[in-house]
Amino acid sequence: MNIFELHESSVRSYCRSFPVVFKQAQGAELVTREGKRYIDFLAGAGTLNYGHNHPVLKQALIDYISADGITHGLDMYSDAKERFLETFSRLILTPRGMDGYLMQFTGPTGTNAVEAALKLARKVTGRNNVISFTNGFHGCSIGALAATGNGHHRGAAGVALSDVSRMPYANYFGEKVSTVAMMDKLLSDPSSGIDKPAAVIVEVVQGEGGLNAASADWVRKLEKLCRKHDMLLIIDDIQAGCGRTGTFFSFEEMGIKPDMITLSKSLSGFGLPFAMLLLRKELDQWKPGEHNGTFRGNNHAFVTAAAAIEHFWQDDQFAASVRAKGKRIADGMQRIVRRHGPDSLHLKGRGMMLGIGCPDGDTAAAVCRHAFENGLVIETSGAHSEVVKCLCPLIISDEQIDKALGILDRAFAAVMGEQAANQAS
Repeated sequence: MNIFELHESSVRSYCRSFPVVFKQAQGAELVTREGKRYIDFLAGAGTLNYGHNHPVLKQALIDYISADGITHGLDMYSDAKERFLETFSRLILTPRGMDGYLMQFTGPTGTNAVEAALKLARKVTGRNNVISFTNGFHGCSIGALAATGNGHHRGAAGVALSDVSRMPYANYFGEKVSTVAMMDKLLSDPSSGIDKPAAVIVEVVQGEGGLNAASADWVRKLEKLCRKHDMLLIIDDIQAGCGRTGTFFSFEEMGIKPDMITLSKSLSGFGLPFAMLLLRKELDQWKPGEHNGTFRGNNHAFVTAAAAIEHFWQDDQFAASVRAKGKRIADGMQRIVRRHGPDSLHLKGRGMMLGIGCPDGDTAAAVCRHAFENGLVIETSGAHSEVVKCLCPLIISDEQIDKALGILDRAFAAVMGEQAANQAS
C-alpha cells in the first residue's frame, strides 16, 4: 500500500475499507493481484449495474476503438452519439410514453447533471430557491452540494451553501405525519419564510441517505404539490435509475411525469463516465453553449450505453429478473434480521437497492469489515453510516447471491453475538 499512501491524497475513502490491490473483475466478482476473489456488493457505488466487463459491452467498445472511432468530440455530431440517441429514444423513452423529453449531455458525472438541472430550473422560472430533502445526496460540486443534506460533505465546501430550503423526506417523522401536507402549509403561508421555489429535487430511493424509499402515494402527492405551487419536479435517478429498482426509472410505475430527470452512474453500462439530463421540450431554453463542458458526451460511453440498452432493454425479461433477484436478496436479508436482531435490525430499500439498518454506525462498519475478510465487498450508507447496503450488479447469479448472503449472515452473527456477550459481561 506504500505507493498509494506516499503519492495519493488523504481524501481517498473506499480503499480504506478495502485495503487490497484489485487487478481484474468479471461479472459480480473482483480479483486481487494475489488471486483472491470477492463478490462485489458495491459495484462502483451503483455504477456497474450490468457487472464488470460485460462481454457484449466490451466487444462493442473494442470494435469501436479498433475502427478508430472518435473518442472526444465536445458536443459535435458523431456516429456513436447518433446511435445512442436513436436507441435510447426507441427502447427507453417511446415505450414509456416519454417522447416529449430531450437529452442534454452534461459533464461526465452525476453532479454535473444535477448542476445543469438546477441551473435550468432557475433560468426557466426566474427564481433562486430550490427544495431538497433531509438525507438527500446530489453530488459534491457547489450547487449540487447545497441540495445535499450530508453534513460531512457539506462541511468541506468552504463557502455558504445557499438558495436551498430543506424539507422532511417521506416518513421522516413516521408514517402518521404527512410531510407533503407540511410542505403545502409552508408554501401557502406568505409568512413561512420559504421563498417560492424554482424546483423540487428528490430521489425516489435515497441511496447514500440510507436506502429510504418513498411510497408511490407520497411521490404522486409531491408531484401534485409541484403543480399547485408552480415548481418544477426534478427526479435524481443517478443511483436508483438504469434498472436498479426493477424498472429502468425508479418512478416508472408511480404514474408521474417529472419535468427533469438526472442520470449517470450505470448509464454507460461499463463504468465509463457519462451523465445526462432529460428535460421536457418546453423547458429547453438554453442559448447555444450557455451550459457546456469539455467532456460532455463521452463517445466511448455512447457506444457501451447503446449496447447495454439494446442487450438488456428490448423487452421486460431483464427487469423481471431484477425484481426476482431483489426478492431473493430481500428474503435473505429478512432471515438475517429475524435470526440476529428482530428488535434492532430492519430491512430497507427497494428492488436491488437494499440494505439492513443497524442500531448504529459502529455495528454496520463491523459487519462490513467481517464480510470483507470473508470475501464480500459491501459498504454502509445513512446519516450515521448505520445501513449495511447492497448494490450488487443486476446480472449477479442466484448462486452468488446465496453465497454473499451466507457471508453476510455469518458477519451479523459474529458482530451481534460479540455485542451480546459484551453486554452480558
